[in-house]
Amino acid sequence: MSPLPILTGADNPILRSKTKNVPKVTKDILKFLKDMEDTLEKADGLGLAAPQVGSLHRLCLVKLNGKVIPLINPEISSRSADQEYAEEGCLSLPDIWVQVPRPVSIVVKYLNAKGQEQERMLDHIDARIVQHEVDHLEGKLILDYGPHGKPL
Repeated sequence: MSPLPILTGADNPILRSKTKNVPKVTKDILKFLKDMEDTLEKADGLGLAAPQVGSLHRLCLVKLNGKVIPLINPEISSRSADQEYAEEGCLSLPDIWVQVPRPVSIVVKYLNAKGQEQERMLDHIDARIVQHEVDHLEGKLILDYGPHGKPL
């Protein structure tokens, strides 16, 4: 396995594209996830979405409690009404930091690497990481929240 190049730039068309669901977890998908994990580790990030490495598959990796978790076809099914602001950076937007408002807690549904349906309730930093990566899968970047966390 090997690290993949990370796409950068707010105007990159791949980073601005919506992803498509993965119909089935195959050996190719598992190999791609491993390459993404190598990429994430090399970049020392907290998450990585497929568009950031040039793919329009709906999958991402998130680092929760120090463990890398693959999320295949993730959907946020619930968001708390209460929000908190925090500064976020992005591997695809080096040296850019934006105050982003996010719901404090979420419920995310996804498939794991075995193709099994999963559901997790997350809060604070874990919820923020997943929301950031799911934004990537929708073609949304932190810059879309504006310079002070307000939508553009």
